[in-house]
Amino acid sequence: MDIFAVNSLSTSVLWAGFALAVAFGAITQRTHFCTMGAVSDIVTMGDWTRMRMWAMAIGVAMIGFFGLAFAGLIDPAKTLYASNRFIWLSALVGGGLFGFGMVLSSGCGSKTLARIGGGSLKSLVVFLVMGLAAFATMKGITAVLRVNTIDRVAVEFDSAATLPNWLAPVFGFSPTAVGLGLALFIGLGLIAWALLGREFIRPDNLLGGLGIGAIIAAMWWVSGYMGYVAEHPETLDETFLATNSGRAEALSFVAPVAYTLDWLILFSDKSKVLTLGIVAVLGVVVGSLLVSLASRSFRWEGFRNAQDTANHLVGGVLMGVGGVAAMGCTVGQGLSGISTLSATSFVALAAIVGGAVAGLKYQMWRLERA
Repeated sequence: MDIFAVNSLSTSVLWAGFALAVAFGAITQRTHFCTMGAVSDIVTMGDWTRMRMWAMAIGVAMIGFFGLAFAGLIDPAKTLYASNRFIWLSALVGGGLFGFGMVLSSGCGSKTLARIGGGSLKSLVVFLVMGLAAFATMKGITAVLRVNTIDRVAVEFDSAATLPNWLAPVFGFSPTAVGLGLALFIGLGLIAWALLGREFIRPDNLLGGLGIGAIIAAMWWVSGYMGYVAEHPETLDETFLATNSGRAEALSFVAPVAYTLDWLILFSDKSKVLTLGIVAVLGVVVGSLLVSLASRSFRWEGFRNAQDTANHLVGGVLMGVGGVAAMGCTVGQGLSGISTLSATSFVALAAIVGGAVAGLKYQMWRLERA
């Protein structure tokens, strides 16, 4: 494959990723798919409907990922989450900060993008603050703090810190085969649990669960199969085209927001090129905007008062710092990462939910005091 073919393929990968992100944004806007909303519904009303939607999405994404892996279309060992370092403390601290922050900000990273498409100027401010905080935590002042503290605490393994790799010697099968078995067991269990909900089986709920999960799986195919080049003509190394990490990626909405701001600010710098993360950020906004306009739900929304502004600013900072520390958000770890059965993703997901519950309890306490 020559460089012209590689560039052409890279463009196709970007368009495919953008199309899937548009669909993600459209479904999110249409179905109100939101992790923070799901946790809030449980804590405040005892309603598990949106949590069932999220669980179904996890199950579908998990089965899709390992189905692709078992078919030989993608390699689980070459994904962003296939590290041999089990960064449990980073996932715990970062996930907790992110979960608390998304409550203050009225939604996680993906919901922030969807709300921008629906006309929320508050979410636009959160987008900017979260992106700056994320960039600082990747390369700036908080990056120094992160690297010198929580990132130092990790457990090193000989292979990727994932459940399939840990359990493969026990069952005597390959990690991919064990992964498929676990994905079917866990994924089908989550889907079955979702469908058992008395009020769950409605078109929008099924669209949110099945649609979001399928999009995550499709993004793994785009990144890990469509964009895979065994030998790049310039470097002679294998590469995954249009990814920031150089490995197979799916959707995530913290670090990609920082990369988007970097691309916009330094647009004339030829070294700043579009990646799947950047086009995904833009695609979610476009998809949400299209649905909000079509449904006539587009409304400009601003801050109510100084306290509302402060909450969103602090929440944006916490999401940016926490999302980078935990290597992902409710989508990056809670869907993409968890679909690979990464041990770090399980810790991050639990910490995000715990942080969200703490944030909701804090807000309820503030209201009671007032």
